[in-house]
Amino acid sequence: MSLVLSLFPGVGLFDAGFEAEGFCTVRGPDVLWGGDVRRFHPPSGRFDGIIGGPPCQAFSSASGGTSTAENLIPEFERVIVEAAAPWFVMENVPQAPLPVVPGYVVAATLLNNRWLGEEQNRVRRFSFGARASLSWGEFPAKAVAALRREEVALEHPIKEGCFTANGTQWEPRRDLGRGRLRGRSRSCRTNAEFQRGCRLQGVPDGFLADAPFTVEGKIRVLGNGVPIPMGRAVARSVRAAIGVLQRVDGERGAA
Repeated sequence: MSLVLSLFPGVGLFDAGFEAEGFCTVRGPDVLWGGDVRRFHPPSGRFDGIIGGPPCQAFSSASGGTSTAENLIPEFERVIVEAAAPWFVMENVPQAPLPVVPGYVVAATLLNNRWLGEEQNRVRRFSFGARASLSWGEFPAKAVAALRREEVALEHPIKEGCFTANGTQWEPRRDLGRGRLRGRSRSCRTNAEFQRGCRLQGVPDGFLADAPFTVEGKIRVLGNGVPIPMGRAVARSVRAAIGVLQRVDGERGAA
């Protein structure tokens, strides 16, 4: 069983996807629970992989380009270097910069939750990285290829908008006068909206039932997470890529 360090875990949706596919995840510090990744220093060589989604507010189109949120991708990159894990996966919005980690090869791809047969129209970019040495340098490309194979032939007949952390339905549209994106939104900070979000994010019944959050708080933490079906698809692609590399290494050793 692979031991995976999860950074910026929030309420653990990305972790849940990996755990459902047989990985064991250890959650790093998160501001939601009073932690600070900037003070976090992992042990070197203990983790098989690292996953995480640094906060996207600094790059999200939903902020309209006015966000003052801190870019924490450099902290994600620093932890990878310190942990020296063989591979990593970073999730973020398409506008976010790719991670740059010395000694690692990176390949990225966009994935829409609907491409997996789900209702929610949620596009995210997944960046796969691995040590450039030996066969691990082939991991990112193989993981991307495996993720592409997860896509279904037909999308779900029902199309739901992206479930957001601020309880709005954001619908980007082209402002032809200035060539920029703008959007319409409607506030939905109710328990009914939270239950709708649970369905779209793929979480089980009773999720956060005993958590000390307001309804608005539950919507926020739920909307910041990776849909569990999407996380599972990513985890399967990682497992498939690792399997290919292990077979290659075995054949090279036998030769």
